[in-house]
This record gives sequence, structure tokens and C-alpha cells, in this order.
Amino acid sequence: MKALQRKDLLFVSFMLFSLFFGAGNLIFPTFLGQSAGEHVWLSMAGFIVSAVSLPIMGVIAVAQAGSFQSLMNRVHPWFAFLFPLAVYLSIGPGLAIPRAGSLAYEMGVGYFLPEAWGQHPLSLLLYTVVFFSLVYWLALTPSKLVERFGKLLTPILLALIVIIFIKSLLSLDGVSGTPVGNYLTHPFVQGFLDGYQTMDALGSIAIGIVVVNTLRARGITQSKSLAWMITIAGIGAALLLTSVYLILGFLGAANPSSIPAENGAQVLSQVSTALFGQSGALILGAVFTVACLCVSIGLVTACGQYFSEVFPRLSYQKWVAITSAASMLIANLGLTQILKISVPILGFIYPVAIVMIILCLTHRLFRGASPVYKASVLLTLVFSLLDSIANAFEIAAISDTLALLPYYREGMGWLLPAIAGGAIGYAAAMLAKKHTSDAPTASVQEQES
Repeated sequence: MKALQRKDLLFVSFMLFSLFFGAGNLIFPTFLGQSAGEHVWLSMAGFIVSAVSLPIMGVIAVAQAGSFQSLMNRVHPWFAFLFPLAVYLSIGPGLAIPRAGSLAYEMGVGYFLPEAWGQHPLSLLLYTVVFFSLVYWLALTPSKLVERFGKLLTPILLALIVIIFIKSLLSLDGVSGTPVGNYLTHPFVQGFLDGYQTMDALGSIAIGIVVVNTLRARGITQSKSLAWMITIAGIGAALLLTSVYLILGFLGAANPSSIPAENGAQVLSQVSTALFGQSGALILGAVFTVACLCVSIGLVTACGQYFSEVFPRLSYQKWVAITSAASMLIANLGLTQILKISVPILGFIYPVAIVMIILCLTHRLFRGASPVYKASVLLTLVFSLLDSIANAFEIAAISDTLALLPYYREGMGWLLPAIAGGAIGYAAAMLAKKHTSDAPTASVQEQES
């Protein structure tokens, strides 16, 4: 059984960290820190569960299942086609990649341009052409991801974040501020919901196959070896993600500015300016650019590999080109528009992804009974669809009915339908098994009589 050296495992952990850590991972924990104030650590605990634990478990789940399609086939062949398609469109050219490109512009080059130029559509267009051309070029050779991420881009990103953190420890007074909204009443739950916005649980079941293919290219081909190596690399990536999130949460909670920020990017801008003056904008721009570049390369690679398998008439290289071009076009809608459409889409897809990850990791407990997968996913889908319709069209009757479910107001109303579906599916599987085992006995008795 071939195994990677410790140094190689470290680089794979760095690569996995970079595939997850994009622009959203910078802004959401920082804004959480400002909003949670003195409750920052309790809120951050919830954030880490949904933004670290679930994504790493998703990667491990895909490794154990063998592939994304194998995992989804446990529900139904049609589900194995439609749900991955929705996931890849969401984490790919539909939402996540354009969001990264747009944010890289706003926090990078756009910040240093004169206001008239920075807000001009042509400036964003020129930037995204250059940005996604670079992403396209680097995504053409996925076998080199470990070297590019593990040995270059990730160390640069971590070094920049550590510089900001050390300076903050020497200059800022520490955590302060009064929690606002749900951060005051339900800090852990609100932190958990904030973790949704990173889209990493969705990305994990797509990124998982990228990591699997990377390890296979390095000679790790046995299923048990792959699962074990990915688990070890996942733990390393989880430790890195957790450390960085805690740093960002601290920066948000210790923000010395008296001007309330509207988003995490503004919080980071205020903190960087307070710590480094005008040069802080340069450091922050570099952080955002590297983070957005890393996650865009990883997601374009994941989409290219997926679409070339599902629609093999076009090669991997052509799908990378299509994904990069589509992401560039949608990125020109601007960050605000992209964020507006992301919330309802994530609300529909995310609960199902979480349920699938949990079911895969508990597969042995219910012996992989197919009815458990089908019933749990079906009830989760029904809830998510009704909730999305109610929110999109402001139908109070549906919202009020769904509000009877526990934790609905906190954004986790899908939890009871998922559990109920799992219980119903397990009961159905046990009844079917009992019926099957009793049938031969009845036959023997009839023959004897």
C-alpha cells in the first residue's frame, strides 16, 4: 500500500485549504466578529461547525463513496444527475466563481483606481478578462495543483494573514462591542447559518473528486488508502481553516473603527487601515486577490472534470474554457447582484447537501438502506422547495405553516423533516427485510402441511 510522505501530505492539506478558502471565507467570519462582539467565540463555534467540519466531512464522504455520482446514486439515478448539476452550477459559473472574481476586483485593483474609473463597467470587464484568463491557464493542468497551491499560493496567503494578526495583537485592545440581532439571542445558531454563506459544504462534495484525482495521479489508487490519506489531509486543512477563522473573527470583534461596516470586506478594510495606514489597503488587496485566485482555480478545475465526465463530447480543456468564460461574464453583473441571487439558491440546495454528507458518514449505522436515503432527501427537498417559494413570492401562509417546525426561525427548519425522513426510511427498510426473511419460512410450513 503506497503512502505519501509527511511533506507531501502537508502540501495536500495546503492545497485543500486553498480550494476552500476564497473571498467569502475572508468576509463572513470578519463580519460575524463585528456583529457578535463579546459573543464572538460562541458564534465562531457555530461557524466552524458549518464552515469547517461539514466541508471536510464532505470531502471524506466523497472519498468513501468513490465518486460524487456514486454517492448521489444511493438516492436515485435521476437525483444523481440533477442534484450534482445544480451543485456544480452553483459553486461554478452560476455563483461562487463569479463572486470570487468580482470581489477580487473590488478589494484589489478597483480599490486603488479613481472612483470614476473604479465604478466604470469597462474597468471590471478588463480586470475579469485578465483574472479569468489566468484562472483558465492554471486550471488546464490540474496535476500541478499541489505544487502551485501547497508550495506557493497558500504559504503566501497564510503569511499575509499572520502579519495582519500579529500586528493586531500589538495594536488593538481586544474583543469588545455589544452583540446585535440573533448574535445576542442565538449566537451559536447564527454562527452556524453564517457558515452557509461560504458555500464550502456544497463545494466539498465537488472538490472531493479533485483531491481524489490528485492523489490517484500520485500513485494512491486503493480505496482505503485514498480515504485514509484524504482524512489526514482533511484534518490538516481543518486546523488551518479553524485558525484563520478565529483570527478573522478576532479582527472583526476588535475593529477599532466607530463607523459600522455593512459587510466583512469593509470591516477588514477598516482594520487594515487602522493597523498599517494606507499600505494596509495594499496588503488586504493582496490577500483577497490570492484567496480569490486559489478558489477560482480549484472550482474551475472541479467543474471541468465533472462536466467532461457527464458530457464527454467536449474535452476537459474545452469545459475549463467554457466555465472560465461564463464566470467572467456573470462576474460583470457586480458583487451586489450576485449576492442577492445566492441566498435563495443556497437555501434550497444547502440542506440537501448537508443531509447527504451526514447520511454517507453514518452509512454503516443503518447498513446503507436505500429507503433511508430516499425518504430523508425527499422530505428535505420538499421543505426546501416550499421554503424557497414562500421566501421568493412572500407567501405568508406557507411561511407561517413551516414556522411550526422547530428551529425554522433560526434557518434550520429542514432538520426535523430530514430526521423524520430517515426514521421513516429505516422503518420501511426493516419491514421489507422482515417480510423477506419471513417469506421462506411460510413457504416451508405450507409444504410441510
